[in-house]
Amino acid sequence: MRILAIAVVAALPVMAASDDTFFLHNVTVHTVSGADIPNGSVYVRDGKIVGVGAKIAAPKGVKVIEGKNLHVYPGMIDSGTEMGLSEISAVRETTDAVELGDFNPQLRAAVAVNPSSEHIPVTRANGITAVMTLPDGGIISGQGSLMHLSGWTWEEMEVKRTATMHIRFPVINMMSFSFESGAGIRRTPYVEAKRNYDNQIRALHEFFEQARRYQRAKAAGAPDFKPDLKYEAMLPVLEKKVRVMIDAVRERAIRDAVAFAEKENLQIVLSGVREPGKMLPELKAKNIPVILGPTLELPLNSDDPYDASYALPAQLYQAGVKFAFATFGNQFARNLPYQAANAVAFGLPYEAALKAVTVNAAEIWGVADKMGSIDEGKWADLVITDGDPLETKTQIKQLFIKGKPVDLDNKHHRLYEKYLNRPASE
Repeated sequence: MRILAIAVVAALPVMAASDDTFFLHNVTVHTVSGADIPNGSVYVRDGKIVGVGAKIAAPKGVKVIEGKNLHVYPGMIDSGTEMGLSEISAVRETTDAVELGDFNPQLRAAVAVNPSSEHIPVTRANGITAVMTLPDGGIISGQGSLMHLSGWTWEEMEVKRTATMHIRFPVINMMSFSFESGAGIRRTPYVEAKRNYDNQIRALHEFFEQARRYQRAKAAGAPDFKPDLKYEAMLPVLEKKVRVMIDAVRERAIRDAVAFAEKENLQIVLSGVREPGKMLPELKAKNIPVILGPTLELPLNSDDPYDASYALPAQLYQAGVKFAFATFGNQFARNLPYQAANAVAFGLPYEAALKAVTVNAAEIWGVADKMGSIDEGKWADLVITDGDPLETKTQIKQLFIKGKPVDLDNKHHRLYEKYLNRPASE
């Protein structure tokens, strides 16, 4: 973690929380959507970008922020976390990401987000302004929500309440671990594991069929029609208004997930992909985007190449598959830019890495008209730095979410200061 990330230079005054109008002057603007603008300016009014360029002038009476020798980037987006839903994963009372039952499409992650989570200020201090927060558990876990990392309430943080429907696609699992039984690792015979898999797939198809019957009954205006929250939540999915995020790690699971989506006529995005195998051309042909997990991971198998995770983003890029990065956790969400940077060292073009944590994520989640790049009409989710945000040595000087300055102080910094100033031992 960058210890000095909370430093705010004199050239960047801290403004009142209500001040979301300003003129950022004389900075290098990295729009992401187009060419960089040296000695450029960004005019923000009422939280939105209304001007970007090298020759625009500051309107009379507008606060001017001088940014000489500094850079401005769009805020980064983590496309998979449990931010605000889980504080300490090992303490059940602090976790609200899992519900009982296999089918819970009615659950919305946004309404359970804790705006006071200690993970939030730590994450945004590294230039991350929005996250996809996901429910977990069961087969259909619920609705993932795209959230800003600033706000007193979840309503203030909300970007898109139902950004995706999260499905943990069944797999043939021959190993399980039980804490409660004390048996440790349990190995399941293949025949039993396959039977469990088939039963789960059958139940998933049946649930979709029931949702379609509900859809038809509602459209027909049947006199005995009774609303059902679970099936009501499925209607945007069936109408392809909401993308379904399907967890699929290996080639077989990816193939099964794509086949399932075709049969049910769904718009999907694959998440957690680690071994796409021969599926990349098909993903490209069918325009299926992918949410990649951390690149700083060991290979899945002991005989895999050591750089399997590092090189995967470049493989997707070369295949023409759109992708974004996610950390799929909370405690290391702050490392999102370094996950992208690591892929650059293994063949991913730098520009593609930067897009994978900004505009690509915004496009996948259907909010590219609001965020993801520095363009007129979009929210002013801006990160001001003294260098490249994908480099660990770079310092975040100031951060704005919807044009409002955000305090970069966080628990990590407070602990650093505490122990830095500890009295020397006698």
